[in-house]
Amino acid sequence: MSAEFDEFDHDAHMATAFVRARVAAERGDRPFGSVLVRDDEVIMEASNRVVTEDDVRRHPELDLAKRARQELTAEERAETVMYTSTEPCPMCAGGIRHAGLGRVVYSVGGDEIGDFTDQEAPVRSAEILDGVTEVVGPHQNAVGRQIHEDYDW
Repeated sequence: MSAEFDEFDHDAHMATAFVRARVAAERGDRPFGSVLVRDDEVIMEASNRVVTEDDVRRHPELDLAKRARQELTAEERAETVMYTSTEPCPMCAGGIRHAGLGRVVYSVGGDEIGDFTDQEAPVRSAEILDGVTEVVGPHQNAVGRQIHEDYDW
C-alpha cells in the first residue's frame, strides 16, 4: 500500500481507538473502539454500541465503514486507514471490504479475542480483505489486551 501509511503516527491513532474502546466499556458496551485516519488526521471516531442501542450492527468498524461509504469518495477511502482496538470480526471485515479502505491496523487479534470472549473469529479479517485492504497487526498489543483484561467479560 501507500508509503504514506507507514509515516502515520500509529501510536497516537491507536491511542485514540483505545479511548473509544474505554468509553464503550464505561457506557456498558463491550470494549471496542475505532478511528478512521486520512492524511495522518483522525476524520471519524466510533465506539461499540451493540448493548446500549440493542443493535448487533453497531460495531465501531462497521459504523465507520458505512460512514466512509456515505461521506468519502472511493479514492478518499483508498487513502484511509482504520485503527481499531481489536481485529474486525467477519461482519465488520465485510463492511470494510465493501468500503474499500486502504489499510486496517488492529491491536488485539481475532486469534486472541477468544481468550476473553470464548468466541474466536472463524475467519480472520485478512482473509476477507485480501486484495482490497491491507491488514496490519497486532500494534500496541499489550495495551489492547489490558483493556480487555480490565473489562468484566
